[in-house]
Amino acid sequence: MRILVTGGAGFIGSNLVEKLLADERVSFVRVLDNLATGSLRNMESFKDHPRFEFLEGDIRSFDTCMKACDGIDAITHQAALGSVPRSIKDPLTTNEVNITGTLNVFTAAKEKGIKRIVYAASSSTYGDHPDLPKVEHKIGNPLSPYAVTKYVNELYARVYASLYQMEFVGLRYFNIFGPRQNPQGPYAAVIPLFVKAILENKAPVINGDGSHSRDFTFVANAVDANVAALFTTNKAAVNQVYNIACGEQTSLLQLFEAIREEAKSQLSPQHGPERAGDVKHSLADISKAKELLGYQAAVTVDKGLRTTFAWYKNNPDRL
Repeated sequence: MRILVTGGAGFIGSNLVEKLLADERVSFVRVLDNLATGSLRNMESFKDHPRFEFLEGDIRSFDTCMKACDGIDAITHQAALGSVPRSIKDPLTTNEVNITGTLNVFTAAKEKGIKRIVYAASSSTYGDHPDLPKVEHKIGNPLSPYAVTKYVNELYARVYASLYQMEFVGLRYFNIFGPRQNPQGPYAAVIPLFVKAILENKAPVINGDGSHSRDFTFVANAVDANVAALFTTNKAAVNQVYNIACGEQTSLLQLFEAIREEAKSQLSPQHGPERAGDVKHSLADISKAKELLGYQAAVTVDKGLRTTFAWYKNNPDRL
């Protein structure tokens, strides 16, 4: 299979490309990335691979998406502008990338006869729905522009599947973390920020009282879900959305304590204001992905944190 990975220079995308290039079912991998949030450094380990090609370009350009889809059998669409706070500050760009860009990818796939697209969806789609754990068919009202864009992606996937006989698999990621996640910039995720602070012996800032909880998910689990979705032959598994998580709830204070223990640090966190648009608690029911995709959360949160901490410690230039 010849696979296009949009956003393949990013955190999740680059981990996914590495896995695909090691898979004997994959004959070629092309990455499309504009390097806005991804980086060439994330592709260092495979940039010279004979079955790899990098195309620098933006999914907001339909012509670029058409070029990227040439000779491709399937797509895993990871390109997006993440971060709830960024979407609140700049909803227009978030909309352009996540909705217009995704529609360009879907439409280019249609025009090139590509039948299967796996795409990165988001747990933010659950919005204000109070139930825990989150189950795929129960969502609430979105709480941020980012959440709106990710839900619209799911709606377009459903419509395109119906109108054009295409196969879509949406993966609702729950707080993915791991090696290559960027701790730099105002919209960095919490785990690399905590690790960076502790390794630099600085007290990290926790938004709120630390009781907010998430279903933190190691990146290898998200990668495995993508591979399963790309290659599944189970007809019941396509044109579905799935929670991709561990099915475990970890508070921010528990998270900090785990990282501090791994670092053998005595630091205490500082507390700042809660972030606008944040959901208080998040926990996934992953039974649907297990049943239809054969997904297993093979790496626990604790093991993932140890692996991630060790990676940053061994790569201080990535902090």
